[in-house]
Amino acid sequence: MELLILGSGTSAGVPMIGCDCAVCRSDDPRDARSRASVIVSYPDATSPDGRRRFLIDTAPELRLQMVRHGISRLDGVIFTHAHADHILGVDDLRRFNAVMRSHLNIFADARTTVILQEMFRYIFEPHNNVNQSFVATLRPHVLHAGATFELYGARWTPLALMHGKLPILGFRVDWSGDHGPASLAYCTDVSAVPDETLPLLEGVDVLVLDALRFSPHPTHLSIEQALAVVDRVKPRQTYFTHIAHDVSHAEVDATLPKGVNLAYDGLLVKIG
Repeated sequence: MELLILGSGTSAGVPMIGCDCAVCRSDDPRDARSRASVIVSYPDATSPDGRRRFLIDTAPELRLQMVRHGISRLDGVIFTHAHADHILGVDDLRRFNAVMRSHLNIFADARTTVILQEMFRYIFEPHNNVNQSFVATLRPHVLHAGATFELYGARWTPLALMHGKLPILGFRVDWSGDHGPASLAYCTDVSAVPDETLPLLEGVDVLVLDALRFSPHPTHLSIEQALAVVDRVKPRQTYFTHIAHDVSHAEVDATLPKGVNLAYDGLLVKIG
């Protein structure tokens, strides 16, 4: 199983518009952070190219992220929540319809599904469009926290998380390959992990977890708070994501405990 970090940045991205801080001016490519998104993939002999790929969230930079990594097919798109930095790339999914000549299944909770259908009404109600321009063909599937579902041999578990006052989803993925089981969990935009969710994260091989900055924030974990979650669930390896311009990759990554690192755009993690 592989995890590709497409974007590791906060909602404003890094560098930010109008900012000349050291991180926004950094020439370290790891400090250039597009909006948070990942691809989870694993082998499947029935796939046209031998792998199944699932995109989590459609960042505004979706087109650039896909072109950068040469990704031309997806087996589904999964949403954590409906904030702008996680959904505004939806329109670019139409290129996958064109290349693959098929629809795309999308997965989200009920709240996110409704917002997607309202914001992108021209996609979900194409019969009402004035012109006949090509739009994405998306088939929604509603998810519920804790209700595990299977995608091509991997078990996906939606995880209840809090993003300020907003309930959102993270995801745990369990897959078994030739060398045994592998697991990962992706939990971005988190300010609190409910007690009922913590056991679902315990012992995961790879945890990707929100860690915005050092100072507290009402809707995101600070680095200190994220480290407390890591200490509780004890993953084998952790990567922090949704990182603001307050955090220099080279400086901060070197100070983190063993088994904890900052994610960066383009990071490829192999699991199992």
